Amino acid sequence: MLCHPASVTSDLSHVVDRLVDCGVRPARLFGPEHGVRGEAQDMIGVEGEVDRRTGIPVVSLYGSTFASLSPSAADLAELDVLLVDLQDVGSRYYTYVWTMALAMRQAADAGVEVMVLDRPNPLGGEQVEGGAVSPGFDSFVGLGSIPVRHGLTMGELARMVAAGMPWGPPLFQKPLALSLEIIPAEGWTRAMYFEDTGLPWVLPSPNMPTPETAVVYPGQCLLEGTNLSEGRGCTRPFEIAGAPFLAGDALARAMEKQGVPGAFLRPLSFRPTFHKHGGKSCGGVQIHVRERPAFHAYRAGLAFLVAARELAPTAFDWRREPYEFVANPIAIDLLNGTDQVRLAIDAGAHVDDLLAPMEAFRRDFLARRAPFLLYGSS
Repeated sequence: MLCHPASVTSDLSHVVDRLVDCGVRPARLFGPEHGVRGEAQDMIGVEGEVDRRTGIPVVSLYGSTFASLSPSAADLAELDVLLVDLQDVGSRYYTYVWTMALAMRQAADAGVEVMVLDRPNPLGGEQVEGGAVSPGFDSFVGLGSIPVRHGLTMGELARMVAAGMPWGPPLFQKPLALSLEIIPAEGWTRAMYFEDTGLPWVLPSPNMPTPETAVVYPGQCLLEGTNLSEGRGCTRPFEIAGAPFLAGDALARAMEKQGVPGAFLRPLSFRPTFHKHGGKSCGGVQIHVRERPAFHAYRAGLAFLVAARELAPTAFDWRREPYEFVANPIAIDLLNGTDQVRLAIDAGAHVDDLLAPMEAFRRDFLARRAPFLLYGSS
């Protein structure tokens, strides 16, 4: 079983506990980033262990190397079925989709069937935002060329991965010789955000505390590629963001000039308890999404970068440290899937200029994804 803390039943029992109660004891558990029970912070390698609740052996699929992201042949030996239950948040750089894809690839080689227990996309399934992953910019935040906000469920993405994505990076271009079954999410339609499902929200990772966090994440995760705080160490990460060298009022005004429809940008100061600028007073904004259909998270994230670069050209910087097992290209280029966004921001481009080259890919992807959709719009 490949699962995490949000792999729960309708009464909030963890799926592993429920399986054991039903007399079905998984042979082993596979844990993605943050672990089976979600204890580890971002980009922290997790060691294999024994599940403290059930005593079932756990294989970590997020260690200290890229090779650690895939199960080995020995890990899959003597297994009949790999059951996948992962709550995604609808963004290409949320790593669970690629953990699933890598596990599918290894399962195909090992002759192990894959069954995906599908879950709603918290952002709905209609809007798509962002551009392609260009050659040479693939990484664990983009092993296939899908938009930043893809509008697919994990089950739909599994179908796409199994069929092959010849328009993207080489790892998943070819179809997988895989026995794949998707168990659909009953009652979900593409127009539904997570709150519309009536289901309780369980943190799928330590810094994804609410559905509102997921709504802004496709844009605000871009701040991971900078020296700006994305709000880790605060109670509303990604919604709150900034830096010691920024003033909230000026940041809000500069972002509004770039155009952030559907949201109110509230200036504030905050002090992260850990992570970037831990213990320091930061100026920033909190993004309050007022009209979700009008709000485009990726646009808002780009507006944040453009505004911060404009207001603090000497203090603002791109992250130079290795990111998700890659040192070059740098983090912001991996997140965007290209270096063109960074170069344009450094040259003073407006957000409209950044988004315009992505539109053709966005439209093409809507057509490419159509054969893999499992759910209608109503």
